[in-house]
Amino acid sequence: MITEQEVAAGFKQGFDCGQIVLASVSAKFGLDSQTAHKLAAGFGGGMGRGQTCGAVVGAIIALGLKYGHYEADTPNQKSQIMGKAVEFQQRFMEIYPSVVCRELLGYDLSCPEQMEIIMDKNLLFTFCPKVVADAVQLLEDVL
Repeated sequence: MITEQEVAAGFKQGFDCGQIVLASVSAKFGLDSQTAHKLAAGFGGGMGRGQTCGAVVGAIIALGLKYGHYEADTPNQKSQIMGKAVEFQQRFMEIYPSVVCRELLGYDLSCPEQMEIIMDKNLLFTFCPKVVADAVQLLEDVL
């Protein structure tokens, strides 16, 4: 299990939510940490636009590694991954009111003025580490 302090340390090293979530479980799937970080690199900050939280995206990528379909015409397999993705998001929303980054933070980090507020309030090192740690725990439960 990853702690909020470990998440904050990852942020200070330049990693984002999705990278930390995916890397935390990557070894279970024979995926090295470098590849996990690369796969999730574009999803931090809701893809840099305040959209779906990177922690949620990282978790769904991990679920895809376990339950995802890779052959054509496998509706049962596709149904399984979609069910797991929905289950994860539902569980996440039992803790948080949304899966959307800007709704979680209360500010849109794609707007420079609002990003300044996020930084002034230190949300990336106080609020976000809890979200990521919770996402990792939920992911472990759904896996």
